[in-house]
Amino acid sequence: MSRDFLFFLVARAAVSLVTAMLSIAIGWHLYQNSGDPFDLALVGLMQVIPIFLFFFLTGWATDSLPRKTLLILCTISEMVVLGGITLAMFANDLNLTYIFILLFLHGTIKAFYTPAQQAIITNIVPSTMLSRAIALNATVGKIFGTMGPVLAGVLISVIDVYTYLVAVGLMGISTIAYLFLPQLTQLKPAGRSLKMLLGGVAYVRSNSIVLGAIGLDLFIVLLGSVVTLLPVYAADILNVGPESLGILRAMPALGGVVIGLGLAALPPMRRSGLCLFSALIVFAASILVFSLSTVYWISLAALFVYGAADMISVNIRMTLIQLATPNHLRGRVSAVNSIFISSSNEMGDIRAGSAAAMLGPVTTVFIGGLAALSVAVVGWYIFPKLRQLDRLADLCPPDELNETETTNDR
Repeated sequence: MSRDFLFFLVARAAVSLVTAMLSIAIGWHLYQNSGDPFDLALVGLMQVIPIFLFFFLTGWATDSLPRKTLLILCTISEMVVLGGITLAMFANDLNLTYIFILLFLHGTIKAFYTPAQQAIITNIVPSTMLSRAIALNATVGKIFGTMGPVLAGVLISVIDVYTYLVAVGLMGISTIAYLFLPQLTQLKPAGRSLKMLLGGVAYVRSNSIVLGAIGLDLFIVLLGSVVTLLPVYAADILNVGPESLGILRAMPALGGVVIGLGLAALPPMRRSGLCLFSALIVFAASILVFSLSTVYWISLAALFVYGAADMISVNIRMTLIQLATPNHLRGRVSAVNSIFISSSNEMGDIRAGSAAAMLGPVTTVFIGGLAALSVAVVGWYIFPKLRQLDRLADLCPPDELNETETTNDR
């Protein structure tokens, strides 16, 4: 692991921890203040809307501005927002409008941060190591994203609203870590015409491999997500309490972490297309097993496989998207990918919850598993280039192959 990538992972860990902590802390304090569940829905909405509103600007910024500088500006801005939330929490009368404005700003910063964070990996590691780097990046995100809610719960019980000051400090650590990244080769500005701003959309439409990777992710997660129904399964199907629900919730992350560490240690994958579709089929099969299980340990095993298969799929797709996209377009393509990820996650939860209300949880999850399996089978036939893909490194544009886009200026 290079020194540069190690600093990147430190920053990634801190940001993942803060993001997960904030979602729990804000939800707790707002509900304690108002007792209105609708406020919790607004918390998520305020953070998602900016991703859809500004995706064309966020991608353009990543492809036109120095990516290191953009990441530092995002983390500093996040410190300011977290400081504002802290001050709001200290007030005698909590101003919800002020809080939601700050959450909208937090979502806007995240909209700029995410594509820059994804695109810069290719600039600090050689293409031959990209698959391992993305596996480590995803694994660190899962570990600290899982730790975040636990840490937030402990901090809230001990120091209450001072929890947000801890988040400010963690974001400061990420800023310092990004300062240690090397100066990168300056990108040629992408231009400001509508065609340039939407260049990521045009590239995804024209490249069947990238389109297949992003499209499969959208529909598999949209149709197959089960996480939002875990409380229902715990209470009504498996007949277990909140402690066991916590273990159920942790199993997909545990499966992802175990496989992620394995992928980071292995050499670059061969027959990547076959591995991708195999992972998608296993992912769908784990949903089917979970849907029908009434035995707690079988459900745990199914969720572990669910997370493990998803990690393999994510690693292949994210590496593929970064390698198949020219450097000057990576930000805009990453922004498009962020739209698809946000859509699949949020809409997947809505689909699962609404369908379960009408059909019941077991039928909903079983149909979702069949739909996910259908997506994998259909994708196999309509994306032949993707299924025939061997080494991911073969996708790297010729002018970027074996090229590291860092300079020695520090």
